[in-house]
Amino acid sequence: MILTRASNRTTKRPRAAKSDFFVHPLALVESKEIGAGTRIWAFAHVMKNARVGCNCNIGEHAFVENGVVLGNNVTVKNGVAIWTGVTVEDDVFLGPNCVLTNDPNPRAYIKKSSEVLALTRIQTKATIGANATLLCGISIGQCAFVGAGAVVIRAVPDFALIVGNPARQIGWMCVCGQKLPIPAFAALGARCVCTYCQRSFCRNEEGLTDNSLLEKGTK
Repeated sequence: MILTRASNRTTKRPRAAKSDFFVHPLALVESKEIGAGTRIWAFAHVMKNARVGCNCNIGEHAFVENGVVLGNNVTVKNGVAIWTGVTVEDDVFLGPNCVLTNDPNPRAYIKKSSEVLALTRIQTKATIGANATLLCGISIGQCAFVGAGAVVIRAVPDFALIVGNPARQIGWMCVCGQKLPIPAFAALGARCVCTYCQRSFCRNEEGLTDNSLLEKGTK
């Protein structure tokens, strides 16, 4: 099970029978914890102690190491390696050849146990663009958007849009994937409405708050 921030509840992931998910004949899948509806394509490798949720799509030449947790409806595009210590929550998109890490100071001749590796958390509905690199030990906020080729060295707020090397924030992104009409460094309490889907947002200390979720909770 994986804790999802959006609902603050555990997402139940029943173990699927082999027929409930697709594994390409050229993939290597050692894990028995694969959710129903998941698709794993050629030359992908999912190790024994990895956990993969329902309706995920794991592209060619992807690698999922022991201890990794993928939530439901996660897209892992071709060439992505997900290492021990990385947790990916529901509805996350990992773009082609994006890079994840788990050791801030690696040496080939110093072997470390999984307990001392840095943890990385990619929260629900976040997008990581193609060829982006995430340093380990950080958190990517829910619905955050990391642009292609960005090098992320620090935590990313909820709904933030970041680009560049080192990555810097240039704006905010809506749940619908469109840029919001609010400055990157808007003052706390600032509000905006998405011009595409009409969701409303408010600036807070963690990034933005999706007011539509709050409104649903009060009904």
